[in-house]
Amino acid sequence: MKRSTLVGAVVAAVAVIGIGAAVITNNQASKKGAYSVALVTSTGGVDDKSFNQSAWAGIKKYGEQNGLKQGVNGYSYFVSNDSSEIKSNLQQAVKANYKLVVGISFMGGPAMKQVAKANPKTQFAMVEAEVPYKNAVSIMFKSEQSSYLAGVAAATASKTGKIGFVGGVKGEVLNHFKAGVLATNPKATFVSQYANTFTDAAKGKTIAAAMYASGVDVIFQAAGATGNGVFAEAKAENQATTADKKVWVVGVDMDQKADGNYTTKDGQKSNFTLASAIKRVDNAVVLVANQGKKGNFPGGKTVTYGLKEKGVDIARDSMPDNAWQAAQKAKQQILAGKISVPTDPTKVKQ
Repeated sequence: MKRSTLVGAVVAAVAVIGIGAAVITNNQASKKGAYSVALVTSTGGVDDKSFNQSAWAGIKKYGEQNGLKQGVNGYSYFVSNDSSEIKSNLQQAVKANYKLVVGISFMGGPAMKQVAKANPKTQFAMVEAEVPYKNAVSIMFKSEQSSYLAGVAAATASKTGKIGFVGGVKGEVLNHFKAGVLATNPKATFVSQYANTFTDAAKGKTIAAAMYASGVDVIFQAAGATGNGVFAEAKAENQATTADKKVWVVGVDMDQKADGNYTTKDGQKSNFTLASAIKRVDNAVVLVANQGKKGNFPGGKTVTYGLKEKGVDIARDSMPDNAWQAAQKAKQQILAGKISVPTDPTKVKQ
């Protein structure tokens, strides 16, 4: 049976020892009344190499900078194994008296609206969804900018002109990526598929295998833990050939270069992560937590971070020189206002 898990001090020991003991230990180490912060994950877990992991990295950084310990009165996280658990986890975080409760993605938006409205004395931060209450701040990113740059890089690096996209659930990321691809190579062939889950790596691997078999040589995955399967398939494909014939993966949200390390058929060390479209959720969470600690919590506002604010970017990872140069040129054009990335799917070139 699935159950929500409050992670205290020793994550690895949760399945073996009582969580309460771990929390009590940490409760003694953190000062009561401190500006404590808890993360309620969306599905995919705290190590999903996406929003959950990045947000948790930010919360840990905030805690360490402010002398807090992991646990009640410090910082912690609640794992949501599926979307039905998000609301109860938010309620548990409120009951545990965390001063700031952070939620992740549009999946958690409806639940946070209900919990934030019912608990006006608790402060909330919602990443990638809007919660219109004075005790909540909505954190958004101009993901269209980083996704567009990923499309530019993919189209430039592709040798077949056939580009793939694997998504967790239907969203606008596909269109932003596609805009960058088609602006760079109007003749590119585009293949996309949604897994309808962020937690099934096996399904991601199956989808990626079919795409690579069809001639796709670059896949942008925006699928949380499902995207781990895309990396697994790319590794399997690349280990069976030489580096000059590699297929690529574009990472998302965090820099996923390390996930692309592999050894070629002829024993050469190489990497197949072409680039990563980054959202600095960690930086945004640290900023909001520090504002709350100082009594300047931006409640009732929607704050948006783009290239200009260093909230999004593209990591070079293993991009060839021509792809990196093309992406940097496009980045400067966006910053200068010469490129306006379409956010309306109907305005994306076909």
